[in-house]
Amino acid sequence: PPAHSRNDWIGPPDKHSNLRPIIFYVPPEESALERRLREARQEAQACDQRFWAGHNRAFSQEKEEFIFSRLKAKGLEMRDETGQKATLNAEEMAEFYKDFLSKNFRKHMQYNRDWYKRNFTITFLMGQVALVRALKWLHWRKKHAGS
Repeated sequence: PPAHSRNDWIGPPDKHSNLRPIIFYVPPEESALERRLREARQEAQACDQRFWAGHNRAFSQEKEEFIFSRLKAKGLEMRDETGQKATLNAEEMAEFYKDFLSKNFRKHMQYNRDWYKRNFTITFLMGQVALVRALKWLHWRKKHAGS
């Protein structure tokens, strides 16, 4: 982002996680509380990035292995005679999706628990930052009301 920017910047989707990375704006006079909030948001982003990059990598690899094994069992190659990539029908792929989700159920549940914890912390910190800013604004108004 340009040096004069005063906003967070959101980038294009990451090729591994499909998440859009955020470059967080750091105000010149960031308070300790605001820094804690920004760092919590950055850590949440890093955790999500790691989880989804790994998840998507495993999904793609297992999907390719599933397709290969099914095609091989049918006596087919990965590409047909025209060079097109061979595919399986919807029912066969549904079996893969169901198995993949079942196999990764605990991992997804743990991710969801961690996600809720991180986001509760972020929401709590956002509330604290908003309260401090509101109190500063009220104090400023009170101070300048007589002017």
